Amino acid sequence: MDRTERIIALHRALQAARRPVTVARLQDVLACSRATVYRDIAFLRDALMAPVTGDGEAGFLYDREENDRFELPGLWLSSEELHALLAAQQLLARSSGGMLSTALAPLQQRVEKLLDAHSGSKRWPLERVRVVPHRTRKMDEHAFRIVASAVLERRRLAFDYRARSTDALTRRTVSPQRLTHYRDNWYLDAWDEDREGLRSFSVDRMAGARFMEGAAQDVEEATLHAHLAGSYGIFSGAPKAWATIRFSPKAARWVADEHWHSQQQGRHLPDGSYELKLPYSVPRELLMDVLHYGADAEIIEPKALREQMRAHLQLAISNYEAD
Repeated sequence: MDRTERIIALHRALQAARRPVTVARLQDVLACSRATVYRDIAFLRDALMAPVTGDGEAGFLYDREENDRFELPGLWLSSEELHALLAAQQLLARSSGGMLSTALAPLQQRVEKLLDAHSGSKRWPLERVRVVPHRTRKMDEHAFRIVASAVLERRRLAFDYRARSTDALTRRTVSPQRLTHYRDNWYLDAWDEDREGLRSFSVDRMAGARFMEGAAQDVEEATLHAHLAGSYGIFSGAPKAWATIRFSPKAARWVADEHWHSQQQGRHLPDGSYELKLPYSVPRELLMDVLHYGADAEIIEPKALREQMRAHLQLAISNYEAD
């Protein structure tokens, strides 16, 4: 453990303590000698102005009145925490198709400088953090920044929107509620002022995003959750039915560990197969996900959803019929 990590560990130990911590205990925590404990205590108290009280006989403690107000100056992270932060930064930048790279560049530079201080300017092989985007859509970085600012600053927003399902172009004025990252793409959950209802908009389908006068109207969290998270997938609305899907023993090894929905119910069946139940409103996305498993998945109920799947499969087969 280097000095920076010892100071962080010492600070956290004293901050969490409710009674004086003995030098022997600090030796165990810091994995160092008695003399090093005293040197670190002196540095923490004299150089960083930490509210350290006590002596070596009875132990050390932070002053109770100052404990909650004191924090280490600057960004103090251990090597492992810095590595995790750098990996997370790479994940965010690369999973967005590079769109956020410019915005995140200052953060990456600061993290790399901190890592250099830890390692003596050793090069960190960022290429070993591999992120493979899946079906990421192209998006205007300027539009994303306007949308993100509107969400965080609670400002009304206007934009032109071309729906992917109909290709119709409409002009929307909304009160942004949340920015959602779903399956490698970004969506805006918002109160649509003209339609007087909650809607989800794909950010990559927006054009001419601009701020409007006035503050955004806030919708209660419980209402947002019920409308936008009650059903399967990105489609909003209250659940209309529950689907029961049975997966083969082979597919069960994957599906049993997957999170499909916050209210899902799953159980292993005696033959090794796996039964999954979940609520849905619009069946489109659920049908596509079940199709992903091919013959290893079967919709059991409701009957209407089962018939929709049958129709999809028959249409797919017709594409391969001989001329």
